Amino acid sequence: MSVIYILLTISIIVAVGFFIAFIIAVKKGQFDDSYTPSVRMLFEDELIKEKPKKTILTKKD
Repeated sequence: MSVIYILLTISIIVAVGFFIAFIIAVKKGQFDDSYTPSVRMLFEDELIKEKPKKTILTKKD
């Protein structure tokens, strides 16, 4: 039973460590996207393909 308490403690310490590392990376701008805004203007005016209009076929005599 004591092994479970040790593993639980270690897993909580590791999780807190990863959380702190994530917070530090976010504050330093690690996840900022500096590439997409400069390229977005190139693809903003893409042509939108129009859907073909449905036609109803009628039977002619």
